[in-house]
Amino acid sequence: MPHSYGVRARTRHMFAKKFRQKGPIHLSQYLMKVKVGDYVDIFADPSIHKGMPHKGYHGRTGIIFNVTKSAVGVRVNKLVNGRIIEKRIHVRIEHVRKSKCQKEILQRKVDNEIAKENARKTGVKVNLKRTPKLPKDGYFEKAPGGEGVEVTTIQPLPFSDLV
Repeated sequence: MPHSYGVRARTRHMFAKKFRQKGPIHLSQYLMKVKVGDYVDIFADPSIHKGMPHKGYHGRTGIIFNVTKSAVGVRVNKLVNGRIIEKRIHVRIEHVRKSKCQKEILQRKVDNEIAKENARKTGVKVNLKRTPKLPKDGYFEKAPGGEGVEVTTIQPLPFSDLV
C-alpha cells in the first residue's frame, strides 16, 4: 500500500477518545471562561471536526492572545528545523482546556505573601527562596545481635589453581 501523508495521518490513538469518555461534549466546555494571557493546553477533541488544530499542536501548552465568539487564538512554540518559532493559531474552544502549569507558581506566590506578612509582624527574617532537596542525614547502623556481640569478618579465600 502507498504511504499516507494526510492531515490526520498517524493519529490513530491521538484522535481517539478514551474508554468510557465517548459521547457528546459537556456544556461546561463551551461555557469555560478564558481571557487573554491565560495558559491553555491544546487537546483536540476527535468528535468535533470544526476548528480542530493540526496534530502537531496536540498536547502543547500556549498563551491566549485573542478570544472570539467560538474560538480562541493561542500562541504556541513550535520546533522548525532546529529553531523554535512562536506560532499563532486559532482553535475552537472545544479543543482547549485550562492549563495547570501555573498552579504551583501561583500557590507559591500566595504562600510567600503570607510568610512575608508574618515576618513583618514578628520581625524574624524569612527565606522565601526555593531550596533543592538536601541529602539525608548520616547515621550509624546498629550492630547485629545487639550490644557487646563480636562482629565476625568474612574474607575470601585466595585463588588456587587445582589443575
